[in-house]
Amino acid sequence: MKNMFCIVTAGPTYEPIDSVRRITNFSTGRLGSRLAVYLATQGHRVKLLRGAMATFRLEASEAKLLDEIIEFTTSDDLREKLASLSVLAINAIFHAAAVCDFRPSKVYIPSMDSYSREVGVGKIPTAKGGISIEMEPTPKIIANLRGWFNKAFIVGWKYEVMGDQRSAINAGVSQVKSYSTNACIVNGPAYGIGYGLVTGNGACVHLPGEQELFECLGRLFCETSGSRG
Repeated sequence: MKNMFCIVTAGPTYEPIDSVRRITNFSTGRLGSRLAVYLATQGHRVKLLRGAMATFRLEASEAKLLDEIIEFTTSDDLREKLASLSVLAINAIFHAAAVCDFRPSKVYIPSMDSYSREVGVGKIPTAKGGISIEMEPTPKIIANLRGWFNKAFIVGWKYEVMGDQRSAINAGVSQVKSYSTNACIVNGPAYGIGYGLVTGNGACVHLPGEQELFECLGRLFCETSGSRG
């Protein structure tokens, strides 16, 4: 099936400490950006939501294949941008963005025995010495996707560092069941080389590289969309 409407998220979110400092992660945005281009070359319409701090950039000729590139900053910003797209007839969501799991909630300055002003505002002076940052979990964006895009084919990502391949696969299965997605892509040191495409029944298809991953996702997406039609 051609001419389906897809959203791909890629790259990191960031969370401010003050107006000039922030926390983020090591995601470059490469995998999600390359997936977006692959889907476009297969005849699909693709919107790429890319983290403003993603270091990977598409060539101009590749970017022209996409319907639109939308940049996001914080996890709240990405959430708002995805929610705003829910009015469109989206057929698939590939949520590959590396969303920060935590964000600063309070910044304590021991030398002043007080908390700084509102997080993300102003600049904490280094002359005051060390600081302690209290973190809070960010709301899970993936938890909203099925509600926003109830008929879409939805794939999440799970990058696992600790444990072994079986524990990584189990984490992927848990994500699919918890958030009513169609599949989860598992990778990272715990999984090992390549990628695992995991579904809710516990099945895992091993994919040795990016091209195999993209082709498998494309086939699964079209098969699932075709069966719904």
